[in-house]
Amino acid sequence: MTFAATILTLYPEMFPGPLRLSLAGRALEEQKWSLDTINPRDFTTDKHRSVDDTPAGGGAGMVLKADVLASAVDHAAKQQPKAPILAMTPRGKPITQKRICELASGPGVTIICGRFEGFDERLFEARPEIEQVSLADIVLSGGEPAALAILDACIRLLPGVMGAPSSGTEESFEEGLLEYPQYTRPQTWEGRTIPEVLRSGDHAKVDAWRKARAETDTRLRRPDLWERYRGDPVRSASSVQRKKKEMDQ
Repeated sequence: MTFAATILTLYPEMFPGPLRLSLAGRALEEQKWSLDTINPRDFTTDKHRSVDDTPAGGGAGMVLKADVLASAVDHAAKQQPKAPILAMTPRGKPITQKRICELASGPGVTIICGRFEGFDERLFEARPEIEQVSLADIVLSGGEPAALAILDACIRLLPGVMGAPSSGTEESFEEGLLEYPQYTRPQTWEGRTIPEVLRSGDHAKVDAWRKARAETDTRLRRPDLWERYRGDPVRSASSVQRKKKEMDQ
């Protein structure tokens, strides 16, 4: 089954962008995923093809019109009725690796790219199936870069995209922790040596060291993750994919 991505954007030329390269690009050529863009401007009804208007109540900037966006969303939903619909907005819930795994396990995703001062709120009231998400606590000039990041995160988890099956499981956030530090040759560089335990050949000791370092680094660098991990250890994000595959069989 091909993972089908649909992007609602005023700048369709931004896609696939960097996703035409490396793992994602090769997967696109191999038809492991597909990409379609929809320009909301094609759903306007006035001669100026207006997709935005001034904010009600005054203020700077422009707001994306609910009627135009809804028509574009409805069109996308008819094309991909089973695909979740995400709207990229700083007001959305930060996306997580667990949610990425859920998306990658499904038929695809439709992503609406915000612009200007954002969306007319009535779009979400009238289309409650739209999931408002953000990439992080930052503000971008538009949702396109965030959409590219989310697609990249999904595509790399598709079957056959990454070389080693373990590549997608031994990573940051998979077990609710940051990933342990990585090293490679040369053994000594600028007076710094690879930790002896990693050169011991004792896999049990290596695993224990990696777990301890992951916990220590998470506690020091991401106390928010650490508190969540200690209070309610999260399920491996990749287990979402495994469960979905089992249910589909």
